[in-house]
Amino acid sequence: MKRGVSIKNIYLVEDEEHLSSLLTTYLEDEGYKVKTFSDGLKAYKEINNDVDLWILDIMVSGMNGYTLIKEIKKLNKEIPVIFMSARNAELDRVIGLEMGSDDYLPKPFLPRELVLRVNRLLNNANSKIVDSTELIGDYLFRRQTRDLSIDDENIVLTNKEYDLLNYFIQNLEVAVKRDEIIDNVWGLDYFGSSRVVDDTIRRIRKKAPYLPIENVYGYGYILKRELSYEK
Repeated sequence: MKRGVSIKNIYLVEDEEHLSSLLTTYLEDEGYKVKTFSDGLKAYKEINNDVDLWILDIMVSGMNGYTLIKEIKKLNKEIPVIFMSARNAELDRVIGLEMGSDDYLPKPFLPRELVLRVNRLLNNANSKIVDSTELIGDYLFRRQTRDLSIDDENIVLTNKEYDLLNYFIQNLEVAVKRDEIIDNVWGLDYFGSSRVVDDTIRRIRKKAPYLPIENVYGYGYILKRELSYEK
């Protein structure tokens, strides 16, 4: 842990013991302090504690995730909440967002994906994703100047090109759906065509042809650390 960096507290509400233990291990390895609950009602009794982020299974016993998030947001609307569910993914995602959840993960998912989403929400100072620079392929992504550089060349990015690349870096090596990209980059109130994602990526590829953004057929896109083929 870096000196001067406070440890973030996460409350995880999940009644599947193996999954709860696995997610706790990944989050603690990232530097977070995690407290777990197998029952929503037990979690509710500690709702007034100092918590930086909640991770809720929707169908947990005692008090379900929907009821719990109402109480959490009633107490403090700014506390981020991630919903998890193995039920109807699209329906739960929509309902969860309407109730104030900040992110949603349909089960099953990779534990590393949850860590990346937690990092994004908490802006963890220990996480690579918030470093001022990030090396992706042969390109240096620079947050302070909001551009890319390669060798001695600076590549200017529009606001949305920068926002999109920054979101991909926050989810590095994780495939993301077009709908997720739109919600997180263009906003939940965007009602245009999903082709805006493809068009923006096309412009980025034209400016940076060796950037390792790959299509995931029928799903969305993934940003790799390195190109998976020779230039």
